[in-house]
Amino acid sequence: MVPMSEHPDAPGDSGAEHQVAFDINSFPGGARGAVEAVLMVVDEPVTEEALATALELPVEDVGAVLDELAQDYAAAERGFMLRRLGGGWRIYTRPEYAPVVERFLLGGQQARLTQAALETLAVIAYRQPVSRARIGAIRGVNVDGVVRTLLARGMVTEVGQDPSAGAVLYGTTDLFLQRMGLDSLDDLPALAPYLPSAEVLEELAAEGLA
Repeated sequence: MVPMSEHPDAPGDSGAEHQVAFDINSFPGGARGAVEAVLMVVDEPVTEEALATALELPVEDVGAVLDELAQDYAAAERGFMLRRLGGGWRIYTRPEYAPVVERFLLGGQQARLTQAALETLAVIAYRQPVSRARIGAIRGVNVDGVVRTLLARGMVTEVGQDPSAGAVLYGTTDLFLQRMGLDSLDDLPALAPYLPSAEVLEELAAEGLA
């Protein structure tokens, strides 16, 4: 018979509070192995703080382990890599193997965004928060369908409303950062070498020429 104090349904022992106790040093791979185990099951980038909390380790120690793993994977030329993107860490396929992965997952078919979608996404990324009307003015075409596609793919999201016009404003998502290989929007390439200045774009948009 199980003593009341050890019974899973004992008073005061809810499922949310019941956790498996462990000593990180008892695992064969120690902290390194524990971090790898968690990285293998995450669906989105996980922060150093979240890992530290789950593994009951100092954030500094977790950061050191992540850096070490990333360097080791790169040196070994593995088919995957560990990167910090979108404010968190996750294991990704190395870019060189993208054709192989696409062939396996998509049967050789390319699941790429259209040119129109890429252009619209670029406008949102650089001008966010931005309304559909402004996007359409810059591109010179109706973008309703393209914006719906980007919303469905999780690349952009509604981030508020224009206080003056009441129009919905759009911005990019963490998924956008992940897909583009960026840690934050600050990592976007500078537009200056390729496009007119923001002032010129504003004037063109106002005239309906951009």
